[in-house]
Amino acid sequence: MATASHPYLIYVADPMCSWCWGFTPTIIEIRKAFGARLPVRLVMGGLRPGTSHPMDAASKAETRHHWEHVEKASGQPFDYAFFDREGFIYDTEPAARAVVVLRRAGPRVGLAGLMRIQRAFYQENLDVTRTEVLTELAVELDQDAAAFRDAFESEAAREETLDDFALSRAFGVSGFPTLIAARGAEGPYALVTRGFCSADPLIPALERWLDSAQGLQPQTQ
Repeated sequence: MATASHPYLIYVADPMCSWCWGFTPTIIEIRKAFGARLPVRLVMGGLRPGTSHPMDAASKAETRHHWEHVEKASGQPFDYAFFDREGFIYDTEPAARAVVVLRRAGPRVGLAGLMRIQRAFYQENLDVTRTEVLTELAVELDQDAAAFRDAFESEAAREETLDDFALSRAFGVSGFPTLIAARGAEGPYALVTRGFCSADPLIPALERWLDSAQGLQPQTQ
């Protein structure tokens, strides 16, 4: 994607991160504003990979608080019937791995996959930790069911997903969403936002960065 000096964005996210779901309209607006001028490289951050214990009452209460905060800040819809589930294990690795597999079909498919899985989880109350659910979502994105499942269940996909998590850490990312602007495959890099932010301050900041090659004032919320 990146040539010697071509500008692009690195979007570090997790499909089961509520603030990333809240950030989805921002990414959509940025894509509309810049298109091919600022292609998006998607990196899976790894929110809670490998979680093995079911959510208890305390973790449900904490998670619900986050969702309510995101809904108020972003306007994104949530299906709170999720909290009626018993025994749900909040393992984010399968959903992240599904995005990694979909990304192989191109960055547009990868980003569409992230957003479709987010909507399935937060708005439609689907269990995106299940292979069959993720396969159905991949089919919606015009992927072959058997080919997706084979790729998803492969060791190569697991290793590629772990590589994404490692890359996120190498960038120094400690929370999601994080958006980074870059020029060329090796940078230089500029932090756009660490955490949720609306598109309103980001689009003009990115315009100035593109026009002047100056650094960015990071946005946080």
